[in-house]
Amino acid sequence: MAYRKLRAALLASLLALPAATAGAEAPKPGDVIRDCPECPEMVVIPAGTFVMGRDNRHKYERPAHKVTIARPFAMGKYEVTFDEWEACLADGGCTRDPDDHKWGRGRMPVMNITWADARGYASWLREKTGQPYRLLTEAEWEWAAGAGTTTKFWWGDDKGKNHANCRDCGSKWSKKGSAPVGSFAPNPFGLYDTAGNSWEWVEDCWNPSHVGAPADGSARLDGDCRSRVMRSGSWYYIAKNVSTTWRFKNIAIGRSYGIGFRVARDLP
Repeated sequence: MAYRKLRAALLASLLALPAATAGAEAPKPGDVIRDCPECPEMVVIPAGTFVMGRDNRHKYERPAHKVTIARPFAMGKYEVTFDEWEACLADGGCTRDPDDHKWGRGRMPVMNITWADARGYASWLREKTGQPYRLLTEAEWEWAAGAGTTTKFWWGDDKGKNHANCRDCGSKWSKKGSAPVGSFAPNPFGLYDTAGNSWEWVEDCWNPSHVGAPADGSARLDGDCRSRVMRSGSWYYIAKNVSTTWRFKNIAIGRSYGIGFRVARDLP
């Protein structure tokens, strides 16, 4: 009798688990999630359809084409910082201790890391949290950086003053170096520093145009894979190079005081 009661109680507890899980709400666009104290804050980005690229005189941005991001995903609220990188270093998930050029560490965007280093950080997050972290695809990056806008920058077509950290953006860091993350207003999706501050590695191999690019938001893995796409521009580059559609490349094994990254995370 005691055995039957114990077995019944155990079955009842197991049957109750799916119901409790089912009651949990899925994260909504704009929500901020963080999987561990050392992990980056992640903003939930909505699904959507947008026109990627721009048909203008800049050949790398052509042709403009429709892309559909079918599912929401999470994206780093900020560029990965030295604090976050050093947590990976201390835990053995990262091996490079990058130079900060005496600009400071802490909440400054990490720099002087290769594309493979950036992917290694995402792998460390996957192992640490059990969640599917990775680098962003180029299409995901542009969709999130534009945040549903169609202007050159998310705030409009005019660079204005002190909207971002670029060579001629009129900030106190312009032409001098990177700024602490979050020093400027966020875009409508709640992301900071998607224009300027640091170039950001993404997953895609380099192609000099959007001809043949995927329409589903996935990474483009054909072309010159020794070089990888960078987005965002940086403190060193002029405003046209920090527009939402501007794209450029760097050799994947290269390191620079102007290149950092942020991460993505798939959602259930």
